[in-house]
Amino acid sequence: MKEKNFYAMLSRMRYINRWGLMRNTLIENISEHSLDVAILAHALAVIRNVCFQGGINAERVAVLALFHDCTEIITGDMPTPVKYYAPEIREAYHEVETAAKNSLLKGLPALFQEIYEPLLLETEEEKELWRLVKAADKLSALIKCMEERKMGNDDFRQAEEATLMAIKEMGIPEVDYFIEEFLPAYFLTLDEQT
Repeated sequence: MKEKNFYAMLSRMRYINRWGLMRNTLIENISEHSLDVAILAHALAVIRNVCFQGGINAERVAVLALFHDCTEIITGDMPTPVKYYAPEIREAYHEVETAAKNSLLKGLPALFQEIYEPLLLETEEEKELWRLVKAADKLSALIKCMEERKMGNDDFRQAEEATLMAIKEMGIPEVDYFIEEFLPAYFLTLDEQT
């Protein structure tokens, strides 16, 4: 990669489609997905701060979410069942993600790299913020599955069940609150919402 192509590479997120193994009624790319996850992650952080007396930086959570899948510009979107099939595959994929992160960072001047590095892959220092990003990512997947099923696409039935189970196993009260209070509105028509 040539120096100073970082932002141009990020603009290619719109070319990487998600859910490659599934028949999709609506195609979703990682650019669209990242915006959805950023909105949801910000919401979860706000819910934590307002309803659960948290004290986290909601804007930082949103920024982490914006960048959470950008290494997929290089790696592509690996389907979850493949990524988590065996520990060896997960470890190998993590190495590929790290190489992709380093490759993307080379597209920035050295002075910028330290700013963007913690945005591209999870860091221990911001583990709790990344936990909300992961929850928002799962929530985004759940919404996608539910939308597909609402349009009559049963290919997403098992993915919806597995994603809902994974969300419940996370045990994050902010996510439970979001599901109870805000998720039903996703399935209203525009006329019902206005």
